[in-house]
Amino acid sequence: MRQGDSDREIARLKTMGRKKIAAVREIAKEHGWLVVDPPLPEDSVLASVLTRKEPLPATCVSTLEPWREQIINWHAAGIQGTTIHATLSRNHGFTGSRSAIYRFLQQIFNPVPDVPMRLMFKPAEVGQLDFGAGPLITDALTGEIFKTWFFVFTLAWSRHQYAEFVRDQTVATWLGCHRRAFEWFGGCVLRVIIDNPKCAITRACVYEPEVQRSYGECAEGYNFKIDPCPPRDPQKKGIVESGVKYIKNSFLPLRDFRGLLDANRQLQEWVMTDAGNRIHGTTREAPLKRFMEVERSLLTPLPDVPPQLATWTKAKVHSDAHVQYQYNYYSVPFRLVGKEVWLKDSDTMVTLYLELEAVASHVRSKLKGERKTVNDHMPPEAQAWQLQDTKWCLSQAERIGPACLAMIHSMFDNKVLIRLRAVQGVLRLKDKYGAVRLEAACSRANHYGTPSYLVVKRILEKGLDQQALLAAFDALASTYTEGGRFYRDTHTIIQ
Repeated sequence: MRQGDSDREIARLKTMGRKKIAAVREIAKEHGWLVVDPPLPEDSVLASVLTRKEPLPATCVSTLEPWREQIINWHAAGIQGTTIHATLSRNHGFTGSRSAIYRFLQQIFNPVPDVPMRLMFKPAEVGQLDFGAGPLITDALTGEIFKTWFFVFTLAWSRHQYAEFVRDQTVATWLGCHRRAFEWFGGCVLRVIIDNPKCAITRACVYEPEVQRSYGECAEGYNFKIDPCPPRDPQKKGIVESGVKYIKNSFLPLRDFRGLLDANRQLQEWVMTDAGNRIHGTTREAPLKRFMEVERSLLTPLPDVPPQLATWTKAKVHSDAHVQYQYNYYSVPFRLVGKEVWLKDSDTMVTLYLELEAVASHVRSKLKGERKTVNDHMPPEAQAWQLQDTKWCLSQAERIGPACLAMIHSMFDNKVLIRLRAVQGVLRLKDKYGAVRLEAACSRANHYGTPSYLVVKRILEKGLDQQALLAAFDALASTYTEGGRFYRDTHTIIQ
């Protein structure tokens, strides 16, 4: 300043800011230090004037001080600050703000800073998984616009990763991404750290989380352990969280995709070039180099036969002995109506279980609205009804007699109605009245030209069929009482 330098020029030396320099200049002017001729005072004198004075301790008293003990007791009992403020305002005329309550509690209960511990992992020990929100993609062929997510699997030691765009976060997609990630790496890790997505964890809990049954089978097949983070604590998988942000900030901007296949092609090329060969900010090495030289050979080998990836879900058995799954219907034994069963959906089969017992198996329907029914799953009455078709009815009528067969033919010849139930009703009358009486009733109905279930039923109920039988018997008896059926006199025989 004594040499004539401006505040801006002095600020370029990065010693202090321009506001601080202006304040120092004012102090120097007051003490006459900017005059060139007299020498500068000693450093101790400059320090005594320019050193920042310590602030005086706060002397203000909180307006909540009269209720200090009461507020401490309320806070210890777990009562929240807003309730304390409302109570003091209502009962004690307190006019301060809620922030006063917050500041007062902060002064009394100074929280201990939460210092996290950085976790260290060995090669091939841990992989961290997560989903990130992807872009809207327009299919170049169909013009369809759809939302996407991207799945990220990051190896915790090398930071090498597998990434893939998907259209949903279903269980089938989650399992398929695992298979493709393990094949990408050429092996499996011992433990995977995940969040709590519904496709993996059915019940999030700090101590006893419940794993989706499908995901549990996948873990057994590939021989890895599932380690879900505590609820609302994603910092436990901070490595993959950083990987998700890296893809969002470094890969997604300023890119165009012609479809899902093109997006995945570009993403995997980027992982093997830009992302894989960058110098990682934490390890200070290229992730792909660390993976190829050390971690790859330590991964658990893939099973010789890839495990079957199947989706497990619970389904309720409807009153028609079928369960509904993905707009299709599959039958189960009728005794399970109203119960809840497990449904295992693989690429080719749908298998239903009552706990651990397999109760039904069907070929998986590829379309929608199909109904897969096994006749043995239906009740005996339903099975019997299904078997009583036209051919069966004609065969039963033939066993009863020609009159019954003629009547059944006549009923089936109706040009307006399908009279299968009526025919079945006629044939069931045999169980109550017998074949002989039914044959006679059909004969009487045919004689009067009224082949109908109700007509035959009334004939049997009123016993009219028995009158025809008695008349036929009387005619036969008269034949024998008048000399016999083959009776000839002596004169006729001699001639």
